[in-house]
Amino acid sequence: MSTEETAAPTKAEPEDDGMTWWYKWLCKIAGVLGGISCAISGVWNCVTVNPLNIAAGVWMVLNAFVLFLCEVPFCCQFIEFANAIAARADKLKPWQKAFFYCGMALFPVFLSFSFTTLFGNAIAFATGVLYGLASLGKKGDAVTYARLQHQKQGDEERMTGTTNGAPE
Repeated sequence: MSTEETAAPTKAEPEDDGMTWWYKWLCKIAGVLGGISCAISGVWNCVTVNPLNIAAGVWMVLNAFVLFLCEVPFCCQFIEFANAIAARADKLKPWQKAFFYCGMALFPVFLSFSFTTLFGNAIAFATGVLYGLASLGKKGDAVTYARLQHQKQGDEERMTGTTNGAPE
């Protein structure tokens, strides 16, 4: 076996993005709820004669489809490419998902600002916010922070040539 053949299986494993299991499930549940709210509000938004409202409603239904496709592909089991898209979406970093979901949710609101579009896309936007918070990483503990502050203070003292406020 060559080194390329042994390295190939390790690339297939998903890399750890720093999210705990419960936070991943929270993001997925928020995605499902966002898809449901987008679908219901989108269909309701299409019941009008204003073309911008119809366009926003169609976009919201499309948002719901994309959220279902990316977060819960088993809901789209009769679509042949659903698993491939879900696998590609799982490889995205959390900040990329956040940018994508928030952008998808904001477009219908800018297209037709109404109560239906605003609250219909709120949970989908919240899903993007949850992924954005996940991209910030875990919060550090107090001991590490105190150690960094002490080290920073020592570095500043060495640079200025003072210790405890008195010059050497």
